[in-house]
Amino acid sequence: VQLQASGGGLVQAEESLRLSCKASGITFRVHSLGWYRQAPGKQRELVATITSVGRTNYADPVDGRFTISRDNARNTVYLQMNSLKPEDTAVYYCQTQRSGVEFWGRGTLVTVSS
Repeated sequence: VQLQASGGGLVQAEESLRLSCKASGITFRVHSLGWYRQAPGKQRELVATITSVGRTNYADPVDGRFTISRDNARNTVYLQMNSLKPEDTAVYYCQTQRSGVEFWGRGTLVTVSS
């Protein structure tokens, strides 16, 4: 299983970014996927998840600003991030699991300046 995240970068506060994560090696449509992030000096935390049927869940700090979605035809999960804040600065990782084993992408850095 491989997860390739992209789309990070440096933006100003209140701007937007869209992250993408393309998966291979799994039957993409049957798996839940998630986005997590890890800020400097902090533990990795959940950002959002989406089930195989499109049910979504968001962490409180991003609810209403971020949107997770999936395109099963492209084996890709997205994270649309709007109204970004400096505290959103982190490395963002996509994640999935198969048969109880977790798989993680390498991460993409998002830096939000004030």
